[in-house]
Amino acid sequence: MIHLTDLAKLYRAGTPRGITSVCSAHPLVLRAALQHGRDTASTVLIEATCNQVNHLGGYTGMTPAGFADLVFSLAGEERCPPELIILGGDHLGPNPWRDLPADEALDQACEMIAAYVTAGFRKLHLDASMGCAGEPAALDDETTAKRAAGLAVQAEETAQTLGGPPPLYIIGTEVPPPGGADHALDRIAPTSAAAARTTLQIHRKVFKEVGLSDVLARVIGLVVQPGVEFGNRNVVAYDPTQTEELTKVLDDVEGLVFEAHSTDYQGEGPLSDLVCDGFPILKVGPELTFALREALYALDLIASDLLPDYGDRPLFRTMEDEMLASSENWARHYHGTPAEQRLMRHYSLSDRIRYYWNTPVARAAVNRLLEALRGQNVPLPLIWQHLPRAAHAAGKPFDPEAILIERIRASLSSYHKACAPQKEQTP
Repeated sequence: MIHLTDLAKLYRAGTPRGITSVCSAHPLVLRAALQHGRDTASTVLIEATCNQVNHLGGYTGMTPAGFADLVFSLAGEERCPPELIILGGDHLGPNPWRDLPADEALDQACEMIAAYVTAGFRKLHLDASMGCAGEPAALDDETTAKRAAGLAVQAEETAQTLGGPPPLYIIGTEVPPPGGADHALDRIAPTSAAAARTTLQIHRKVFKEVGLSDVLARVIGLVVQPGVEFGNRNVVAYDPTQTEELTKVLDDVEGLVFEAHSTDYQGEGPLSDLVCDGFPILKVGPELTFALREALYALDLIASDLLPDYGDRPLFRTMEDEMLASSENWARHYHGTPAEQRLMRHYSLSDRIRYYWNTPVARAAVNRLLEALRGQNVPLPLIWQHLPRAAHAAGKPFDPEAILIERIRASLSSYHKACAPQKEQTP
């Protein structure tokens, strides 16, 4: 098992190793991550975002304590040792309340971060870069750092009151859009070395000014843009030649690595290059729920062809109806003709369909599909037609949940291999 505090030492020693950060609240994705950690004895880093999980419930309806309970309950069912699990909070700041005046939004953010620490989250990404009511959309480094320091003070005080281990921090906010870009991209410029150094310098200065000098040793990562991104239809792959100056920043800051967001769909080679270049924290989310959706739709087709009473792709049709009835999670992201929007609703790489799996109607449709296929004898030609990578499941009692988890774990396996790259640096 690799610990978060090992990453900088391993990078500087010329033997880089990485950790996959699973950013999802879907129970099947969490089960897949926990099974993978159990079977490989590797770190299971699971992160929740401020919009997804907060002290008021977030869009999942879960508080940090509720999310932690879910993860550890599933871990018990999957026999994943709890000591392998690290909980993280992503983009913790005023973002969910940015329509309020700054003071009110920051009060909410402080309550949220206290709830995260109380629930046992140890890795905290401080992100106070967004403007609140009456402010610019993006704030300057000085204001951002001061607000991040205020959140760190709250986290430290909460941890001290509880008597638990102190948190580890991630700073920096130059990240891709959450969930991917809305348009096709040919390339995206990495963060400049100068910008990364400025962010570090200002945060260090501000943290010292507010009495957080000792906390700086627990700032283990800086979020920067390594030049990776995915849109609705395409992926911009990592190009190591574009980050040569940026990676030199790590030469001057012992104990620090970069955190890479939106690494979905990169594949093992680019992910391995990221780890080797000082980006050992690899965040992934939509790729995992895309794999889940891909497998669910394949099972929907199998059931449609196999079972006369099941109907014609009822899961697909249910999800279309759900998304049309409540369009706020996709309408401003998917453009073009009605046909193009329909295609994106189901197959976009940003996978905004993930927001709908938890509705009662969607859950019922998924449960109906799984019950319909459970224990069936699915012929090999039919599996070859719709889900060829699951051919091993033909000719015996079918376990649809196992197939779904297997497809998610295939993506996690690519990350796992990339986190132990074969090529090593020169110390």
